[in-house]
Amino acid sequence: MENLSYTASELMCINAARLLRDGDVVFVGVGLPNLACNLARRTHAPNLQMIYEAGVIGARPARLPLSIGDPTLVSGASSVCSMYDIFTLYLQRGNVDVGFLGGAQIDRYANINATVIGDYAHPKVRLPGSGGSQEMAAWANRCYIMTPHQKRRFPEKVDFCTSAGFLSGRAEREAAGVRGGGPLMVVTNLGCMEPDETGELILTALHPGCTVEQVKENTGWPIKIATNLKTTEPVLESELNLLRNELDPEGIYLKG
Repeated sequence: MENLSYTASELMCINAARLLRDGDVVFVGVGLPNLACNLARRTHAPNLQMIYEAGVIGARPARLPLSIGDPTLVSGASSVCSMYDIFTLYLQRGNVDVGFLGGAQIDRYANINATVIGDYAHPKVRLPGSGGSQEMAAWANRCYIMTPHQKRRFPEKVDFCTSAGFLSGRAEREAAGVRGGGPLMVVTNLGCMEPDETGELILTALHPGCTVEQVKENTGWPIKIATNLKTTEPVLESELNLLRNELDPEGIYLKG
């Protein structure tokens, strides 16, 4: 097992899949979160229920969907409804257990920026925006974030708050009145971060072969380290085989 080689994308996808529980209802996007959900369903969570933003409930895609509106999502699904119904009758009512999130920036309190880099009126880069992520961040019972661990992605404060993590701390999120539990874990290619009692992200686990120094060098604030810092379980050959040979054989999302 020590000789297994894998990419950062594969490492993040496998560790994200392990966070899912059998029976979870998951609001799924395309890309790595989609692979993580399908990997979990084919391993330890066969009763995972996947909901796609376009209006597909209980999706069981026969191939890798390329968008939230890919026709493959409909075949074998439990139900198909409108996007409005997905957000109002499922997500906002508390019927979604997990939302997967990502973005260009994640800050000290797990707020996400997917809107602009730099000043909003004159940005250096204009990004795709929220989509459904700000709704997921507010109303999903649990949220997980997947992103590479780079200093530019982890500033102390986001340039624009697209999706709320804990705002300036747990008290402010609670005062905002959103019901969802907020981001419970950020999975990167170096390790895992979790919010402490104030909502600040701290390092709680390292992936095998990674170091605290690497995390500190690639984080834009003086990140705190958990006293009981853990090491994540090694990647399994069976998990890699599923990802590479069944779920994404053409490397559409796993390249690099």
